[in-house]
Amino acid sequence: MEEVKTKTEEIKEDTKDLAGHAVDFLETYYQLITINLAQKSIDIASSIINAVILAFLGLLVISFVGFGLAWWLGNVTGSRAGGFFITAGVYLVVMVILIVMRKKLIFPFLRNFLTRKMYE
Repeated sequence: MEEVKTKTEEIKEDTKDLAGHAVDFLETYYQLITINLAQKSIDIASSIINAVILAFLGLLVISFVGFGLAWWLGNVTGSRAGGFFITAGVYLVVMVILIVMRKKLIFPFLRNFLTRKMYE
């Protein structure tokens, strides 16, 4: 009779140990998911910050190149205002091309970039 009690007690202890290990496993798994999510969020945020900084610097470069081109075209044509209007026309053509091609070029590029960042 006593042997049956000890076997029952052993089974109860093993069940408690198993339940404790399962709880530990689930807590560790939750922490792993939290860390992975935080890492992906940090990667995406740093990529966005990097893109904003590069876009700002690119805007400055394009602005100065545009002013230089407009000034040079103004000297070539003999009309400073004409140089600025020609440069504005070039920018307008580029803007129209980008608007027309946005669904074929820009949106897929952004979608692929963000998807790649999510699964890195």
